[in-house]
Amino acid sequence: MSYQPSYRPGNTTSSLAVVSLVFGILTWILLPFIGALVAIVCGHLARGEIRRSPIDNRMEGDGMAVAGLVLGYVQLALCVLGIFLLMAVLIFGFAFAGWH
Repeated sequence: MSYQPSYRPGNTTSSLAVVSLVFGILTWILLPFIGALVAIVCGHLARGEIRRSPIDNRMEGDGMAVAGLVLGYVQLALCVLGIFLLMAVLIFGFAFAGWH
């Protein structure tokens, strides 16, 4: 009787999860608004891809996808808040300065 070990391929990491994490980090360093959008879209796509992967060959990277989502959403919220703050300063600043 010969012993042949069963070969089971290793789990693969979702490339969309990696892209989400990389752009989530880049959004804080280099690409403020565009990087956040890419991180959010790729993070949601990666989580769906990971959930749909077969159980016997489960994909990894859910933590990276979630981290990319969090970084992207926080940056996006700060960008929107900054735009509203800039608009308020401009509107009220011109109104109080007497510019009509």
